[in-house]
Amino acid sequence: MDFEKMVAGEMIPLRHFALSLTRNDEDSSDLVQETMLKALRYRDKFEEGTNLRGWLYTIMKNSFINKYRRDVKRNTFLDSTDNTYFLDIPSHRTENVAELKFIRRDLESAIEELPLELKVTFTMNVEGYKYHEIADELGIPIGTVKTRIFVARRLLRTKLATYGRQFGFGSRKA
Repeated sequence: MDFEKMVAGEMIPLRHFALSLTRNDEDSSDLVQETMLKALRYRDKFEEGTNLRGWLYTIMKNSFINKYRRDVKRNTFLDSTDNTYFLDIPSHRTENVAELKFIRRDLESAIEELPLELKVTFTMNVEGYKYHEIADELGIPIGTVKTRIFVARRLLRTKLATYGRQFGFGSRKA
């Protein structure tokens, strides 16, 4: 039987397993889609005669765990102060919401202006993907990933130099 047909035949059990992991209809659909994509991409890793459903479940479970770790890492707050009582003091500084909108718009615009290969690689890095994950996903060497991220950062630093000086980051060279 054709590999694609066998994988497609496992959609319903995969959907149920994804729902049990995510407890969210939309997230489970994304997880099933990601699992199917990885299964088709790495079909040469599947050994004929072994449990296809178990292999797909392993891909799904690992994808779910990796996404969870990326999300946790992205939302982690590290406190480097010696005195933890500072954490309970309310901030007296107010943020200018309009200014933050301009900064965000300028940042998004600067990222959009990057060449496509730099933008894709840089965006994946910002989203929490590790270098080797980006390399695997894009099918490029890890050194190329590092170079693209470095060049993208340098270009963004140059384009957004005004904000760097405003917030005290002007001492670094681009």
